[in-house]
Amino acid sequence: MSEFLQAIVANSLTTGIVVFRGRDGGWVEQFADARLFDDKDEAAKAEAEAKAQVTTVIDAYAIDVRLDDGQPVPISYRERVKALGPTIHPDMGKQAQGGPVIEAIAHAAGAARSSGRLGLIKRK
Repeated sequence: MSEFLQAIVANSLTTGIVVFRGRDGGWVEQFADARLFDDKDEAAKAEAEAKAQVTTVIDAYAIDVRLDDGQPVPISYRERVKALGPTIHPDMGKQAQGGPVIEAIAHAAGAARSSGRLGLIKRK
């Protein structure tokens, strides 16, 4: 895989649950089932398509992803929390289901923000 990896995240309009664009083009609740885009143009197209699905999801956007020991992990701390959540207790929510991707996300460290979104921050 290339160094460029992104996934598309949104919130389900009917449940409010964080969802990810799946490999089949639908929406999935588990980050482990998310489609990873290694092409900027494909990621941008998928993001635009997701934003147009106003009767299905809201607040759709692309997030940067890296591989940690072969497992996909969101770079941003905020997005890692979304992928694990709700995070009120480790035996609840998505993290309770476990698995190698959940373990990689739970033990990841690093950026407070996704590197691809840093350009959106206005600097004084």
